[in-house]
Amino acid sequence: MNDERPTPGAMPERGMQHLDEMTCMLYIERQLDRARAQEISAHVQECADCRTLLRALERESRLLTRAMLEEEEALPARLAQFQQRARRSMQWIWGVAFGLAATGLYALYTGYIEPWQLQLDQAGFGSTNLVSLLVFQGAFWKGWQSMVTLFEVVAMLTVGGFGLAFFRRRFRRGSVLALMLAGICGAAALAMPAAAMASDMRKGDFVEVRQDETVKGDVFLFGHRARVNGTVEGDVYLFSEDASVTGTVKGDVIAFAQALHITGHVDGNVRSFTNNITISGDVTRNALMFAESANLDAAGKVGGSITSFVKTLSLDGLLGRDLLVFSEHTGISGKIGGGVRAKGHSLDFGSTSEVDGPVRYEGDNPAEVLSGAKLASGVEYHRLEHKPKYQEGHYYVWQVIWIACFVLNGLVLFVVMPAFSQEAVTYSERYGACFGLGVLVLCGVPLAALIACATVVGLFVGISGLFLWVTGLLYAQIIVGATVGQWLMGRTNELWPLIGRMAVGLAIVRISTTIPAIGGWIKLAVILWGIGAISLALYRRFQPVIAAGLPAGPYMPPPLPPNTTIGGAQPA
Repeated sequence: MNDERPTPGAMPERGMQHLDEMTCMLYIERQLDRARAQEISAHVQECADCRTLLRALERESRLLTRAMLEEEEALPARLAQFQQRARRSMQWIWGVAFGLAATGLYALYTGYIEPWQLQLDQAGFGSTNLVSLLVFQGAFWKGWQSMVTLFEVVAMLTVGGFGLAFFRRRFRRGSVLALMLAGICGAAALAMPAAAMASDMRKGDFVEVRQDETVKGDVFLFGHRARVNGTVEGDVYLFSEDASVTGTVKGDVIAFAQALHITGHVDGNVRSFTNNITISGDVTRNALMFAESANLDAAGKVGGSITSFVKTLSLDGLLGRDLLVFSEHTGISGKIGGGVRAKGHSLDFGSTSEVDGPVRYEGDNPAEVLSGAKLASGVEYHRLEHKPKYQEGHYYVWQVIWIACFVLNGLVLFVVMPAFSQEAVTYSERYGACFGLGVLVLCGVPLAALIACATVVGLFVGISGLFLWVTGLLYAQIIVGATVGQWLMGRTNELWPLIGRMAVGLAIVRISTTIPAIGGWIKLAVILWGIGAISLALYRRFQPVIAAGLPAGPYMPPPLPPNTTIGGAQPA
C-alpha cells in the first residue's frame, strides 16, 4: 500500500492536493494564468507523483500532435508491392480497352463507312462534295456564310478580350482604348462579306426563268409550277409540284418536286427528291435520284454516273460512267460507259443495251439478258437471302465489338466523372420517376432543340442540346448496366468494383436487346430507364440544397415584446 500514489484530492505531506489530469493538460497547453502556473511548477518540483503524471501527459500530447501533423504514412511492404502490381495491371487494362476501341473503330470504318464512301465517290460525291452541297453551297439554308462570319468575329473579339485582360497592367488606359478601337475596326474590316454571287428568289403559283432571260447567280423557285427556260449561271433550286428545265443551267439542279422533266442542258449535277423524274436532255456531270420512278430517255445523256434509290428505273439513253441502283425493277436498253451495280427484285437488259464494265447484281431473281445485248462480262449474280440477322455469323461479331465499345465508354465515364456516375446509378433505382422523366426527355429535348435551331440566336443552344441528348442515349445503357451488375454482384461504392459490375451488367443488357421480337422493346425500356436516371441526377445536382439544421415546419415569426403596437393598435 505504501507504493500507491495518493488519490487526487488527498493532501500531501506539505498540505497541498495532488494535481488532476485536467489541470496538468491546461498547464501543458499554457492555458493557466501566471500565478497558478508558477504554483503548479513549484509543486511539481517537490511532488514526484505529480511530476510523473505531468511527464506522461506531455509525452502523449506530443505524440498526438505529431500524428495529426503527419501528412502520409508509409505503406507496409506488402501493401506497397500490391499497389505497384495493381498499377502495372491497370496499364494492361487500359491497353486492352484502347485496343478494343481501335478494333471497333476499324471495323466500323471498313464495314460501313468505307463501302459507302466508295459508292459515293463513284456517284460523283467526293470527300467534300457532299458536305459542300448540303451545307456550304446552301442547299437548305443560305445563311451559313453569315454564320461563319459571325463566328469568326466573335472568336477574334474573344481572343482580343483575353489579350487585353492579360496585358492590362502593361498598358496605360489611353493605350488600351486605342488598341480596342483598332481591334474593333480590324474585326469590322474582316467581317465585311466578300463579293459573292447574288441569289434570286421567286415565289408564286407559276414561276419561271424566261427564255430570253439570263440569271447571273443562283435562283430559288417556289411555286405550283416552275419553269427554267432561260439561262442560269449558278445553281437552280426547285420547290414545286411540276418542274421542268428546258434552258441552260451552268451549275447544279437541286429539285424537291412531284415531277421533274429535264429537256435542256445542265453543266453540273442533278440532285432530285421527286416522285418521278425524266431526263431527255444533257447532264454533263452526275445524277442522284430519290424517286418512285426514274427515266433516262433515248435522247437523254448523263456524262457522269447515276445513283438511284427508286422503285422503277428505265435507262434508254447514254450514261458515261457507272450505274449504282437500288430498285424493285431496273430495265436497261441504252449504253453505259462504266459498270453496273444493282440490288433489287429484277434486272433486265434489252436487245439494244450495251455495258462496257462489269455487272454485279444482287436480287431475288436472276438477271434477264435478251439476245443482242452487249455486255463486257457476264452478270455476277448473288441471290438475296432474307434470313434473320441473328442467323448470320458476323452479327455476333459486331455485337461483341459493340459491347467492347460500350464498356470502354463506361470506363471513361466512371473514371472521368465518378461522383456523377454513382449518383446516376443510385437514382436509377427509382423506377417510376426514371421512366416518367425518360419519356419526357426522349420526346421533349429533340423537339425543343429543333425549335431553338429555327433562330440564329438559339442555333448553338439547339445543336448543343441535340448533342447532349444523343450522348445521353448512348450512356443510358451504361447506367442501366451498372445497376444490373449491382443487382447480381452486390452493391458497392468503390470505383473499380463498380466498373466491373458495369461491364458484367452491360454485357447482359446488350445480349438482352438482341432477343428476336422483344429485343427492340427491351432496348427502348433500357434507354428510357437510363436517360431518366441521368436526367434525375442532373436535376438533383443543380437543385438548391436546403440546410439540414433548418426546421421542417412553417416559419413562425418571433413573439413581439410587450406593449408593442402594430398600426397604432396593440396586438391581441
